Amino acid sequence: MDYRLAVEDLIDGAAKPPNSLGLLEKIFKKMLLAWGTMHPEIKPYHLIFAADNGVVEEGVVNFPAEITYLQAQNMVDGRATISCFCSANQVPYSVIDIGINNQRTAGINRRVAFGTKNFMKAEAMTAAEFAQAWQVGQEMVDYAITTHGANLVSFGEMGIGNTTTSSAVLHAMTGILPEFVVGYGAGLPNSDVAKKKCSVVAKGVERHKETFTRIEDILRCVGGLDIVAICAGMTECARRKTPFVIDGFITAVAFACAARIDKNVEQYGLPSHMSREPGMSYAMLLGNILADDVPIRASMALGEGTGAILMIAMLKTMTFAMYNTARLSDFALSAPDSQQLEAI
Repeated sequence: MDYRLAVEDLIDGAAKPPNSLGLLEKIFKKMLLAWGTMHPEIKPYHLIFAADNGVVEEGVVNFPAEITYLQAQNMVDGRATISCFCSANQVPYSVIDIGINNQRTAGINRRVAFGTKNFMKAEAMTAAEFAQAWQVGQEMVDYAITTHGANLVSFGEMGIGNTTTSSAVLHAMTGILPEFVVGYGAGLPNSDVAKKKCSVVAKGVERHKETFTRIEDILRCVGGLDIVAICAGMTECARRKTPFVIDGFITAVAFACAARIDKNVEQYGLPSHMSREPGMSYAMLLGNILADDVPIRASMALGEGTGAILMIAMLKTMTFAMYNTARLSDFALSAPDSQQLEAI
């Protein structure tokens, strides 16, 4: 049997009305098609990239930059929200210090630099730093797949200021006005911070726009080390035919970039939740995922991969159900009599 037909038979042949599980069926099917072969069990691995962003010097955040290191260490210690989400759902994870601005490191030390430079004053990273961050992203996906046997990868991030860098990347990619893509980030709404972010995003992109000839140039000049690594990881997942789960706004922007770099990436990206950041729907659309196809609506803005882990829990549930529920073919249905047919 053709593999696509086998996938459809697994889903549609279950003892339930067709498409009665809605988006769960759609995303489950996309995961199976991405694999190219049946796996009766999901083996997830979650990768969290932590990095600081020099643009915080511009007053675009509600929190001190030291939070990046402190929260990353909380993740390593198992006391952060994402740690608890992963533990509750039996999802192994790694924290990767790709650019924390602290003499101490948290998690796996793959630090490229002590954070990026302030893109209002200089390019966020050098070509060498970009290349190194890209390599780290690829290698960590290889680690998840080869060492841990993952058949589903999810991405998270930790970095004060990374909604600003993500907004700048999205603005530079699309030309959408900052007012439509910039939000408050984590924490309570602050209109002054949001206005400042809009101004910084607009001016920062304007400063570097002559350098933008490829998506990689945008990432290097106004992006973050975490976004670069996640983008590279997503392209590596596509190369390895391994589906991955997108989290919130930062990972959605990385997904949009990855899909522009390699169109095949679209086949492997699975949505999880619709972040309350206003640029989220635009970023997902760039990867050919409609806002209506994102299943979780919880007004979340934490990051770390919390929404992605909730999606993994849903996919685990779907996988167990599709392989263990009764089949329509098991039912011995009586043929309708003539009176029933006439009524129809």
